Amino acid sequence: MRFAAEPAPDKPERTGILLVNLGTPDAPTPRAVRRYLREFLADPRVIEIPRALWWPILHGLILRTRPAKSAAKYAAIWTREGSPLATWTRLQAARLLGTLGERGHAVLVHWAMRYGQPSIASALDALKAHGATRVLVLPLYPQYSAATTASAFDAVAAWSRRVRRLPELRVVNQFHDDEAYIAALAARVTEHWMREGRDGTLVMSFHGLPARTRALGDPYHGQCLTTARLLAERLALRADQYVVTFQSRFGRARWLEPYTDATLRKLAAQGHERVDVICPGFTADCLETLEEIGIEGRKSFLAAGGKAFNLIACLNDSPPWIDALAKLSIRHLQGWPSQPGANADLLRQRAQADAASAVR
Repeated sequence: MRFAAEPAPDKPERTGILLVNLGTPDAPTPRAVRRYLREFLADPRVIEIPRALWWPILHGLILRTRPAKSAAKYAAIWTREGSPLATWTRLQAARLLGTLGERGHAVLVHWAMRYGQPSIASALDALKAHGATRVLVLPLYPQYSAATTASAFDAVAAWSRRVRRLPELRVVNQFHDDEAYIAALAARVTEHWMREGRDGTLVMSFHGLPARTRALGDPYHGQCLTTARLLAERLALRADQYVVTFQSRFGRARWLEPYTDATLRKLAAQGHERVDVICPGFTADCLETLEEIGIEGRKSFLAAGGKAFNLIACLNDSPPWIDALAKLSIRHLQGWPSQPGANADLLRQRAQADAASAVR
């Protein structure tokens, strides 16, 4: 195995943060979506089916039929800046860099996508090129799942196998019950209620997973329920004022329930005229929030007799969320030099210790 050449050692040692989100195609076209889906659905963390069974389905059916349909969905939410998920993740990285700087932490902040571009490997290469010898990997998934958080670490591990000089690495596993994260979610809901009035049922929709992942030991379902409970407590909601659901099911297997689409239709049929929907597991608006919930979910609710459907924006670059990200980062950076001049002080201390050893 050949290892990648190391950058020239002409930069001071730095501390870096890598924000990681799930991924997005480069464009809302069948070709770009096919390339994205090929990478995404080939991940054994995402599809836990033996390759011999899954490969013919993926290449013989899904990659032939799904890209065109998905491309149309992406086109419905694409902006002049491009993919909403990429746009918001890029802004989060920029805002986090500025906030940490204001709080006295001179660190590098880059962002990456687990699937698509910029890749985790390219972002880690860039951090190393800028002198990062310590990297905090912060997947933007509040609730831990093998299909998301662990998969991001898989990509980091794959990158590490071709690197000669590894940086020190830390990974944030989850922050589903982080106080500042919950406060940021509550602020989003409160802002919406102040603008639109407080009436109807609050639907908390999380991304779904196959139901069997619970039996296999994945903590995701329980962490989603914890997030929902803490958010409801923060908002002083009674049990009959909110409901927790799971969206984005794929294939014929049973997934985590109750399903969001079925719940929206049921609420409308029961006479609930208004619903407000928030997606706490998504820290940035994307296809699953803007199209699946904002467009398809709205259609389902209104078609079943509902009168008013409101999608509450994700955390995106809201100040409370950037504050939460900063607090989370600082907590996990403990013990690593991140203040201006800290690296220079560290190098000076090492030089003094080396000189003292030489004298002895």
